[in-house]
Amino acid sequence: MSQGSNFVDYVKICCRSGHGGAGSAHLHRDKHTSMGGPDGGDGGRGGHIVLRGSTNVWTLLHLKYRKHVIAENGEPGGSGLKSGRNGKDDILEVPLGTIAKDAETGEVLFEITKDGETKILTAGGRGGLGNWHFKTPTLQTPRFSQPGEPGKEEWMILELKVLADVGLVGFPNAGKSTLLSVVSAAKPEIADYPFTTLVPNLGIVSYRDSRSFVMADIPGIIEGASKGKGLGFRFLRHIERNSVLLFMIPADTSRSVNEEFAILLRELQEYNPELMHKPKVLAITKSDMLDEELTAEMKKDLPAIPYVFISSVAQKGLTELKDMLWKAINE
Repeated sequence: MSQGSNFVDYVKICCRSGHGGAGSAHLHRDKHTSMGGPDGGDGGRGGHIVLRGSTNVWTLLHLKYRKHVIAENGEPGGSGLKSGRNGKDDILEVPLGTIAKDAETGEVLFEITKDGETKILTAGGRGGLGNWHFKTPTLQTPRFSQPGEPGKEEWMILELKVLADVGLVGFPNAGKSTLLSVVSAAKPEIADYPFTTLVPNLGIVSYRDSRSFVMADIPGIIEGASKGKGLGFRFLRHIERNSVLLFMIPADTSRSVNEEFAILLRELQEYNPELMHKPKVLAITKSDMLDEELTAEMKKDLPAIPYVFISSVAQKGLTELKDMLWKAINE
């Protein structure tokens, strides 16, 4: 199974939380008392459906085939003020960066960002109160109790946004996967045609003094991605979470570097203007093809952001690039 087929960043699930147990309407009886006061216990609450962040899962694949998530019902209350047992919660482990949305309204409910963090996705029904709650000076033996609250059934959407320090931004075939495979231990699929990368590939880049940062190869943007062309939206979603954007433009681009940078920037701006505030670094890739004269010529017309000429294949400029990225991440 390639990484492409098991990276799932969107699932829609039907969540059914447990019903609350009914309260008991029992009246106390023993061999001395034939007709005592109320001693009915409360019902237990229905089970919640809970999301828990985990660093051990990095995709929503395990939920893809689980269309229905059903939590347990609460038990009814008993005599002698015994409360019913709470229904068991159904806990779903999700990767960090998972966002929960209401499928009907599209409203974002919350996001899971820390390991071990838990949030209730669909709450269970409350247990009903037993009859002893309803005793008053004028009503000594209430013969009624509360029913449990029903659980909820609702469709939810879980979406994953990859959390990384550096996001690679560029058109297909700009050399992003190659760079990732050279500077980290990630093994993305690489081929010499556009759209090889259809899922975000994450790699840990080791840096000086055993420090490291996470780099994400986000699938190539195509012009019009912000309007949902191709698979654009799903890809751009992952860029929102990266703290530094590394623009990668090949030295042999058919346009000028400036033009290509402007198009990429426009796509990001149209999708989400807030992306404009992220630190940006430019890498001109495949620059082993350039001689000094060409390099000097290109430098005259580059965007006003930190830039570096690199070649992943010839291992050129990679240390400089890491230094620039480390600086940008930590500023």
